[in-house]
Amino acid sequence: MFAVAGVVVLLLAAVVTLAVTLTFSSFATAVRPAGIFVPTEADGLIAADTPLTVDDDTHPALQRLDPALLEALRSAQVAAEADGIRFDITSGWRSVDLQRRLLADAVRTYGSEELAREYVATPETSSHVTGRAVDIGTLDAQLWIMEHGREWGLCQTYANERWHFERATEPGGECPVQKLDARG
Repeated sequence: MFAVAGVVVLLLAAVVTLAVTLTFSSFATAVRPAGIFVPTEADGLIAADTPLTVDDDTHPALQRLDPALLEALRSAQVAAEADGIRFDITSGWRSVDLQRRLLADAVRTYGSEELAREYVATPETSSHVTGRAVDIGTLDAQLWIMEHGREWGLCQTYANERWHFERATEPGGECPVQKLDARG
């Protein structure tokens, strides 16, 4: 009798373990939209502790920028250096997968896609994915570009992101009205 009860308990434990494993792996697959993705430099990832300068010719985040944007940044950097300002690039071109990851991270941080989209565009609408945007890391450089950037066509394009710049006008032109946020 005890032997039968032991077998029943073992079978029941096996069924419960199998059910939990299947449920967990189905859940994990459902909440991991693109599988496990570990971004690398090839995706445009710039290490937080080592921002780039506009002269970096080896990093994909700068190599894949729109050439007109990169040239504008380099020309503006020369003028900014006279004021003691250096542009630290914290983000440039990004792969679709990296942009998707940043949006997913923002959804987890803000609790909803609606809130996350105020700060992170979708891969389909991101200017970073097309190489037409850079993020500048230091406040003094951000303020310098806000004041002088239009001489090279550089404009802050989102009102809620003082670090995000695009070549949004011809050199010396007027910058367009800023979008409220990344939703456009």
